[in-house]
Amino acid sequence: MAKSSADDAELRRACEAAIEGSKHKVSLSIRTVKTHGTWGKSAKLGRQMAKPRVLALCTKAKGQRTKAFLRVLKYSNGGVLEPAKLYKLKHLSKVEVAANDPSGCTFTLGFDNLRNQTVAPPQWTMRNIDDRNRLLLCILNICKDVLGRLPKVVGVDVVEMALWAKENKPAVSTQSNQQDGASVESAVTETELKVNVEKELVSQAEEEDMEALLGTYIMGVGEAEAFSERLKRELQALEAANVHAILESEPLIDEVLQGLESATNCLEDMDEWLGMFNVKLRHMREDIESIESRNNKLEMQSINNKTLIEELDKLLEQLSIPSGYSACLTGDSFDEALMMQNIEACEWLTTAMRGLEVPNIDPMYAKMRGVKEKRGELQIIKSTFVGKASEYMRCYFASFVDFMLNDKNYFSQRGQLKRPDHADLRFKCRTYARLLKHLKILDKNCLGPLRKAYCASLNLLLRKEAREFANELRSCTKTSKTQTVWFEAFTGSGQNVNSADTSTVSDAYAKILTIFIPLLVDESTFLAHFLCFEDPSVIDSKKAGSNNGDNDDDLGMLDIDEDDSKSSKNSVDFAALNESLQDLLDGMQVCI
Repeated sequence: MAKSSADDAELRRACEAAIEGSKHKVSLSIRTVKTHGTWGKSAKLGRQMAKPRVLALCTKAKGQRTKAFLRVLKYSNGGVLEPAKLYKLKHLSKVEVAANDPSGCTFTLGFDNLRNQTVAPPQWTMRNIDDRNRLLLCILNICKDVLGRLPKVVGVDVVEMALWAKENKPAVSTQSNQQDGASVESAVTETELKVNVEKELVSQAEEEDMEALLGTYIMGVGEAEAFSERLKRELQALEAANVHAILESEPLIDEVLQGLESATNCLEDMDEWLGMFNVKLRHMREDIESIESRNNKLEMQSINNKTLIEELDKLLEQLSIPSGYSACLTGDSFDEALMMQNIEACEWLTTAMRGLEVPNIDPMYAKMRGVKEKRGELQIIKSTFVGKASEYMRCYFASFVDFMLNDKNYFSQRGQLKRPDHADLRFKCRTYARLLKHLKILDKNCLGPLRKAYCASLNLLLRKEAREFANELRSCTKTSKTQTVWFEAFTGSGQNVNSADTSTVSDAYAKILTIFIPLLVDESTFLAHFLCFEDPSVIDSKKAGSNNGDNDDDLGMLDIDEDDSKSSKNSVDFAALNESLQDLLDGMQVCI
């Protein structure tokens, strides 16, 4: 066997010096060459790119455990070994001998913890097969002894390696004492010792027993035939004794046979019982599967029932009418103190009716008889409530305006010629403004009679205020005796009139126009907002954008800019508005 670098003590010391301080014990150090290959391709070896390296197998004791490492050392510029890489043998998963190397000296070591698995691991090329087998056997032995497992070996026959290891065991040299002035050396390999021991047929104790037995016989060397005859006789005697013992044990054999027969019968009975039990178990399994299937269906049905109950509870809650709202919607009280409750009841009624219509409600629920009945009930409640509220407000505003018309103090205590004060009327209107919006949402046709009643009553008030104002202005203005002169001045006639009288009459008419024309514009604007000529959705969006809730119901003289007029241009019913304005302003030209 050629001398290997694995036996180089100087190389081992150089490796130990290179890894000094790491507490690693070098088990094997051997020279090799590092090459690069390609995964899955039979490429030729790149000998020109080979790099000399030294592989050192090391172990490190840590407590009761031992760790194994493979160190790669390289030569520095000065030819001194220095550590290059460190691999843990516990991550070694594969040892593969390269098939594209005819010499069989190239192999790769696959580690499962490498970060970049797409790059092929380096290939190691040994000087000869013996060096390759030494390194691989050492790795396998360390993995088996230290880690308790072996990596996968590909491309080499493990039996051949075992035979190689058996043939290449290191020799055990012994030197005997010098006899007759000459020294005798004998080299006996461990393999030969092991083979000689394995060839012994009897143990040491058996050998001693045989020697004691032979010692009982006093025979010479020439008595071999007599010894053979004696052994034959003793063997025959032993066989006869054995036959006799067998014959004597016949009753026992019969008893044993009977026991075996009864056991056989028991086994047959047990086999029948087991067959019956198997049938019963099969039926029981089928019953269990059927029960499990029914249980699954019941569980699914329970879940569906629970979900259905929850949906029905929501639907019933949606269909039920709260007692407080029911009292407001079916009652006849529309006083100012109860107006907030009535408005809340209107909001609930609007929401409830919308909630029962598709797509706010599931089409499947919309076809249910209970939903249809509840929808009809809400329609009846809506009609009743709208009719009562409209009639009440029509009578209320008519009576309030009649009260103002018949109130002498309202016309006698105004003092100077000023614009009529409708603050009390506006305050009353402010109380019922939100209710009118909800009434329009519930039934937009209900506002027609209410608008006519309001315009008729307010028209009477405005006409009376205009006449009273004109009478007071007439009493305060001094004119000529001829009453037709100042009328003709405004018709453009060419007659000569008194300039002073004309100026006085012009001032009087200018004062009437500057007071009543803005008043009529203000009342017209108030009418449009108060009697809901705008789209309720537009009004609701304006209310939602306001930060102060009190301003939402402020129906005084509203500021309407161009943007507001453009946004609500399409939402105003101009025909109905013009009709109401005509009812409101009818006859005012005669009074003025």
